[in-house]
Amino acid sequence: QVQLVESGGGLVQAGGSLRLSCAGSGGTLSSYAMGWFRQAPGMEREFVAGISRFGATRRYADSVMGRFTISRDNAKNTVSLQMNSLKPEDTAVYYCTAGYSLKPDDYWGQGTQITVSA
Repeated sequence: QVQLVESGGGLVQAGGSLRLSCAGSGGTLSSYAMGWFRQAPGMEREFVAGISRFGATRRYADSVMGRFTISRDNAKNTVSLQMNSLKPEDTAVYYCTAGYSLKPDDYWGQGTQITVSA
């Protein structure tokens, strides 16, 4: 079973940028579509971005379109989320996911906190 570990979370001012990374172990990430979800306090988890197995197709939530970019490096068994023009409403725990659709939710990392200050 694939295991996912996120890194790169932290505190950033509004308008700033962060890059999240996710490393896979126990499996080959190229076997899966990969994605990112997030959960803000008191809110349900929501889809953020997804990428197909070899990167040909990407999907984004409307709220992050044009600001976030998902990418993957199958040779390194990693997936990344570049987040630009961050807003306070982007504050959440971000989860790396793997699965079989462009909103993959079969396997989850432990999550990493992103806090965007106004």
